[in-house]
Amino acid sequence: HLVESGGGTVPAGGSLRLSCVASGHSFYNYHLGWFRQVPGDGRVFVAGIHYNGETTWYADSVKGRFAISRDNDKNTVYLQIDKLAVEDTAIYYCNARYRQVRDYSDNEGRRQAVGSWGQGTQVTVSS
Repeated sequence: HLVESGGGTVPAGGSLRLSCVASGHSFYNYHLGWFRQVPGDGRVFVAGIHYNGETTWYADSVKGRFAISRDNDKNTVYLQIDKLAVEDTAIYYCNARYRQVRDYSDNEGRRQAVGSWGQGTQVTVSS
């Protein structure tokens, strides 16, 4: 069970820190990712982190502005979002997939809707 939090309404140029906490199982052996979705579209990969915590991946549109991190002891994955833009407005979902499942290193892995998902947290950026 994954629960996201930290969303809200912020002005363009602002920052947010999203959190996703897991209950019922440990994060240690899971690749973790963040996706986002706008009405009428599917979920789109934003950021991912390897289960060992040493490798991260980002969509080109967020590189340099978003940072994913994890705290396995707290069973939590974070997404720091800086320099928010109106086009970042979306519902943000966290994803957890077991380490033997494909990670987020290529387009195929980023397209796969595998693993567990949270209920999402809304991020709205005002101009």
